[in-house]
Amino acid sequence: MKVLITGANGFVGQNLISHLAERDDIEILRFTRNDSLASLACLVAQVDFIFHLAGVNRPKDPQEFNTGNTDLTGALCDAVISSGRQVPVLYSSSSQADLSNPYGNSKRGAEELLSNLQSSANVPVYIFRLPNVFGKWARPNYNSAVATFCNNIARDIPIQVNDPLAVINLVYIDDVVARFIAVMDGKVSVQPFVSVEPQYSITVGGLVEQLTAFRDSRTTMISGRVGTGLVRALYSTYLSYLPPENFTYSVPKYEDTRGVFVEMLKTPDAGQFSFFTAHPGITRGGHYHHSKTEKFLIIKGKACFRFRHIVTDEFYELFTSGESPEIVETVPGWTHDVTNVGDEELIVMLWANEIFDREHPDTFSMPVGTEA
Repeated sequence: MKVLITGANGFVGQNLISHLAERDDIEILRFTRNDSLASLACLVAQVDFIFHLAGVNRPKDPQEFNTGNTDLTGALCDAVISSGRQVPVLYSSSSQADLSNPYGNSKRGAEELLSNLQSSANVPVYIFRLPNVFGKWARPNYNSAVATFCNNIARDIPIQVNDPLAVINLVYIDDVVARFIAVMDGKVSVQPFVSVEPQYSITVGGLVEQLTAFRDSRTTMISGRVGTGLVRALYSTYLSYLPPENFTYSVPKYEDTRGVFVEMLKTPDAGQFSFFTAHPGITRGGHYHHSKTEKFLIIKGKACFRFRHIVTDEFYELFTSGESPEIVETVPGWTHDVTNVGDEELIVMLWANEIFDREHPDTFSMPVGTEA
């Protein structure tokens, strides 16, 4: 299947191309602002589907709105008619097409040309009136406030917020691309107007607060719920604006004669992750918790875990190693320790169900001892 992408070098175009390139059944033809309108007819004659993403949204001269949006779309429609083929066209319009401003008028004019193409030549047309699209590769100070804020906050560049209570409506680039591809694959029959879900709303102040929290998490090591919804999409977007020299950051390392202890990540409501080492023969621990629980995973080496019930004095021990991954859980009310019983350094990954609170540590020293 051959597809044509106008605006192939733009934010949405680059993301779409990167997804389509993962498939071996798609050949991509590109049209950019460096190409002449005369080349459109030849390109359209070769393809089975058109993604019309090219457009102008921040020109120096307002007249460029009509040239880059309405007139270009008209040339594309003429090329489709000239091909004598009913090549489907997907158009990335804007939610501003409902507004009476130069940009909105030019996008609405393009929509009307495509609607005429659909009615007069029976060409399938899919129009997306997109709100603010955000995600990786959007240009700061051009595509969206999200791009600008991500870029500046990631680089400690001051940002300007005129109205923190203003609401921004957003769609994430991966959701947009997924919907575009679904249309291309014939999985969407709605015409001509198609929507992208989910759509998100957030205040400008809320956006800045969230992005700032991403930045600060490198210092506090506390990460929010970045695995779902808008926060997930914003987190991925924010990270995409980090300069390569900031791909890494340091965390504290606590070292003594036993080995090292390093905290990696903390969460407000799902505990924290860390790791520690122990030299051969070294025992770490010897304490109990009333409520706190932990999971240990030996990454390297051999270990003996010992437990003793603080009331009944019941004793239990087990042996585990990095060769056979196995989770060892500590249980409230049992004092416990771990000993390196191998000949090499012991490396242990540790998860605790709560962030360590130095004021209320819920950690009480009590030797485990040996089995009677």
